Amino acid sequence: MHTDQITSYTEQLSSNSITPEQLKILYKDMLLGRNFEDLCAKMYYRGKMFGFVHLYNGQEAVSSGVIKAMKQTDYACSTYRDHVHALSKGVPSREVMAELFGKETGCCKGRGGSMHIFSAPHNFLGGFAFIGEGIPVAVGAAFQSLYRKKVLNESGEMSVTACFFGDGTTNNGQFFESLNMAVLWKLPIIFVVENNQWAIGMAHHRSSSTPEIYKKAAAFGLPAIEVDGMDVLAIHTIAREAVTRARLGEGPTLIEALTYRFRGHSLADPDELRSSQEKKFWIVRDPIQRLKKYILENNCYSLEELNKVDQEVKDELDDAIDFAMKSPEPNVNELYNYLFVE
Repeated sequence: MHTDQITSYTEQLSSNSITPEQLKILYKDMLLGRNFEDLCAKMYYRGKMFGFVHLYNGQEAVSSGVIKAMKQTDYACSTYRDHVHALSKGVPSREVMAELFGKETGCCKGRGGSMHIFSAPHNFLGGFAFIGEGIPVAVGAAFQSLYRKKVLNESGEMSVTACFFGDGTTNNGQFFESLNMAVLWKLPIIFVVENNQWAIGMAHHRSSSTPEIYKKAAAFGLPAIEVDGMDVLAIHTIAREAVTRARLGEGPTLIEALTYRFRGHSLADPDELRSSQEKKFWIVRDPIQRLKKYILENNCYSLEELNKVDQEVKDELDDAIDFAMKSPEPNVNELYNYLFVE
């Protein structure tokens, strides 16, 4: 697939095959992610969270667009910016918030924290503190899906894995090794590059000899496409095709989503390196506002109905905060639990 095909391709499919109900799911999921992250910032500055917290504001279309194209039996693997991926995958907001508070009721019993969200029941393979760490794990998940189907002859559809990572990771050796292995074995995996233009404080165009990341896939014969990462309909359309290919045994796909984070690298980052002009250029393309405008202009739902969705999200997150605040701290006598398989 090539960049010049994207606009007409996505307009054709998104307008014809995404139902109003699916639009509402995408809208609510993005709204949940954005409001969750805003609450995280408030709680962090009130001293309720500790360590590094990396927020996802602005990139919601990527998580929602890809994960909502998948099934519950599929897998997702994230980075240290993992809260919203977990929410999109179905991990309850209560459990994610409690985990960020370091509470026993968190999805990792308070042991993981912000950068290590994990949930086996939801096939969410975790966040990883170091860039590139999650890619081989995701490849392993895709391999076991293929092995179960081809070697163990298990019935049913083959599970697909979505692997998320940033632009800074694509100069890392694990990235290239994993792409090669995935193509060699035709693994059911989707590599999702969330190119938010900055690797902490390094602008992407200053650190890569080939700024168009999707072009790197050609060296392995890997189908790849560059997409507007601020357009959830474009991402969702392309992700559904990639998921279908993978599930049918046709191999992996790489999606480079051009996106932008609206906050600094982490809540400890004063965000002084990016120009105000650059920020304004991306903020006016807010993916949530773009989808809301699309829904209203196409008479899919009324403003009153969307406001109801907004209130549902607010009520859910109020409950998540209350749950996390009231949850117990981990028992210090259980400090060594969960280190080894029992």
